[in-house]
Amino acid sequence: MVTMSTHPNIQAVQDALESADATDAAGQPCQVRMLPDAVHTAAAAAAALGVEVGQIANSLIFDAGGEPLLVLTSGAHRVDTAKVAADLGLAALKRATPEFVRAHTGQAIGGVAPLGHPKPVRTLVDTALAGYPEIWAAGGVPRAVFPTTYTELLRITAATPAEVA
Repeated sequence: MVTMSTHPNIQAVQDALESADATDAAGQPCQVRMLPDAVHTAAAAAAALGVEVGQIANSLIFDAGGEPLLVLTSGAHRVDTAKVAADLGLAALKRATPEFVRAHTGQAIGGVAPLGHPKPVRTLVDTALAGYPEIWAAGGVPRAVFPTTYTELLRITAATPAEVA
C-alpha cells in the first residue's frame, strides 16, 4: 500500500485528519493510503486490505429533504432508509444523485470520505462499527483509504451514533 497522492480530494481529507489530530487503532496519526486499484464496494475494499467486510465504513450520502446526510455504515450492513428517516423525524430519505453528492462533499460516489468536505455534513455512524478495533474509511477517491477507530470516527466527524440497519 502506498501513502497518499497529491489529488486535491485526498489532500483535503489528509488536512482534515491532521486538523482533527485523528489517530488510528495504534494511536498513530491517521494517514491516507493508496490501494493498488480502485475499490467501489465494501467487499472489494475488505479484500484489498485483508480485513473483514464489516470493518469497512461505507460512506453513503442521502438526500434528507434537500440537505445531505452522511451515513457511515458497516460494510456488512445495508442502510434501512425508512428506519433512519423515522428515527430522524424525516418524511423520507432518498439515495442522493451523483451530482448531489459532489455538490455537498466535493467527492465522487465510490470515494466519499467521512470528512474533508467543503462544509460540515450531518453524519451518523453505524453502532455496529464499534465491534471492530480498527475500521477503514474512504479517503476522497476510490483508491484512497485510511484506518481509524469507531471512537475516533465519531469524534472527527462530530457524528451521532445510530443503528442504521
